[in-house]
Amino acid sequence: MKIVDVRAFPTSFPVPPEARVSLGIGTAVKRDAVVVKVTTDEGLVGWGESHHGRSPGAVAHHANTTLKQLVMGMDAADVVGVWAKIYKMQLGSHGMGAATAIAMSGIDMALWDIRGKAVGWPLYRLLGGAAHPIPAYAGGVSLGYQEPAALVDEARVHVEAGYRAVKLRIGDSPTRDLERVAAVRKAFGEGLTILSDANTGYTVADARRAMPGLEAHAVGWLEEPFPPHDHRSYAQAATFARVPLAAGENHYTRFEFSRVVEDRVITILQPDLSKTGGITEGLRIAALASTWKLSINPHTSMTGLNMAACIHFLAAIDNAGYFEADVSRYNLFRDKLGSEPYRIGTDGCVRPLEKPGLGVEIDEAFLTAHPVIEGPGYV
Repeated sequence: MKIVDVRAFPTSFPVPPEARVSLGIGTAVKRDAVVVKVTTDEGLVGWGESHHGRSPGAVAHHANTTLKQLVMGMDAADVVGVWAKIYKMQLGSHGMGAATAIAMSGIDMALWDIRGKAVGWPLYRLLGGAAHPIPAYAGGVSLGYQEPAALVDEARVHVEAGYRAVKLRIGDSPTRDLERVAAVRKAFGEGLTILSDANTGYTVADARRAMPGLEAHAVGWLEEPFPPHDHRSYAQAATFARVPLAAGENHYTRFEFSRVVEDRVITILQPDLSKTGGITEGLRIAALASTWKLSINPHTSMTGLNMAACIHFLAAIDNAGYFEADVSRYNLFRDKLGSEPYRIGTDGCVRPLEKPGLGVEIDEAFLTAHPVIEGPGYV
């Protein structure tokens, strides 16, 4: 079962004004993704997602050229061997470049899809897991900066849909952020878990002002107040309150996570399977975290491929935390690119798909109809 083709499709769609969300890095004006198709000599096709890295054309080009040439002819079932070759020839010899980690993630995910299809098993079973409920929170590019009453109305839709946890976008200003958090807490009481994400929008001074209030409102975590490399600021913020710090969607491979874990500052780990090196590397990060009794709460990305992969992954590790459900009002990658990746239950949980591999069927006509839109996705 040899790899005979790798093709990455950069794809985009504009977000209409009425569906745009403002958060710590700006207002989303388009959505990007890179969808990776791997084909074997036996005709099996696997699909994966590489995060767009805010440069979807460049990520896809890297996968379609350098990485494709490295893996062509290799055994499609040898996910460890493929990972090791890319590490040796790219990551290990030229530094932990985000472009390679992101591009190889989609290839790795597609190879796991192929492995599942080859044996007729859903991915969670191939990974040694079992189908069981995974708690989910309402997240994605949603619940952003707006007036408190409007935010409560948006959150209510998700609570009524079955979610028992929501993630609010903060990083606007500590005062306005706490007003929004307080409004949601007042509206839904202690029965709703509230999480928060600053999207690297805080300074240390902002975090010092906001974190005691987040603790007072029983917020479950503060995610990415600072850029991922700013270890000193994270260490300072850990002294401001007892709100756990969360990060990981912008940390690449187990080598970067080893520093995060050993610092003992960030205690909620959030690797993204379309960024950090794929499912193969996600399993290694989960094992590393398990030795420290830390939970894994993966960041989900643009398409149903990543979403389905995250649920399979969480069903197969012993330190699974939350699944981040994308509740964006307008996401064609979730709703039109492929088949349904998940469904929220009345218990606030999701369950893995039962079809072989990832279980998501891709419409290639969608990729043709939605070519990449160059330029920044946030303004």
